[in-house]
Amino acid sequence: MTSSTPSRKAGRAEPVSYYGRPVIKAPSWSARDIAGYFFLGGLAGAGSVVAAGAQLTGRGTTAKALKVSSLAAVSLSAAALVHDLGRPSRFPYMFRVFKPTSPMSMGSWLLSGYGPAAGAAALTAVTDRLPRTGAAATAAAAVLGPVLATYTAVLAADTAVPAWHGAHRELPYLFAASATAAAAGMALVAGPVHENAPARYASVLAAVADGAASRAMEHRLGTVAVTCREGRAGTLMRAARGLTAAGAAAALLLGHRSRPVAAAAGLALLAGSACTRFGVFAAGIASAEDPVHTVGPQREAAEQRSQRSQ
Repeated sequence: MTSSTPSRKAGRAEPVSYYGRPVIKAPSWSARDIAGYFFLGGLAGAGSVVAAGAQLTGRGTTAKALKVSSLAAVSLSAAALVHDLGRPSRFPYMFRVFKPTSPMSMGSWLLSGYGPAAGAAALTAVTDRLPRTGAAATAAAAVLGPVLATYTAVLAADTAVPAWHGAHRELPYLFAASATAAAAGMALVAGPVHENAPARYASVLAAVADGAASRAMEHRLGTVAVTCREGRAGTLMRAARGLTAAGAAAALLLGHRSRPVAAAAGLALLAGSACTRFGVFAAGIASAEDPVHTVGPQREAAEQRSQRSQ
């Protein structure tokens, strides 16, 4: 049940919902909890991959710092998820079933596997005991890390929220790039200058990939992309691009010379990654609350199906 009103910009009918109300109900998720969960999970997962690489290449201080930061990040992300659930007793209920087709179910089991691995890796690194156990835990966390960093994109895209579902192909790549930027930033902040070459190069690759994924996402979203450019989401996404680009440039050009510059570049990368996650979250909520954006994509999809059938 929709109606149309003249569009002042496009000169054609602009879809709105019945009585001007959104077609879907916006998620009741807390931005602080769930967007924070997205960011912290990405930092933890990508951090474990960087930690494993640092350990293999003899960068022990960086490896230890990233193992500890990954444990802290996944612990905080789990706390944010439990807080959003309202009651801690609800969290165990998420393990009642094992459903491969459910991102939420898979994410719960993923956390239950990654958390202990990250904990063992950090504990053995800090105590310098049980090196074989530590190596196995580090490898396990590194294998699960990329999935942890990106599964939240699948979780968001699996909803009916236009800005998330419409970008279901690009969102995992954006989250992967954002997580890589965060992990590189943490390595620059916590690691010594003589060990930060891989992190500096990774930050540049992450910045390029982040920009490319953002542009591809907005292109695919079409008219819904306005929610990524305006309001709170637009401010956050612009800040994310600026901070990530500035952090990567500073890391590449000066990060190997100055410890303060490397740390500042790392903080910029971390802040940029956080802004990306909070910006994507805000864009999704805005697209769900605006009747134009909830009806428009559905009508466009119906028109495309009609054209293909003719």
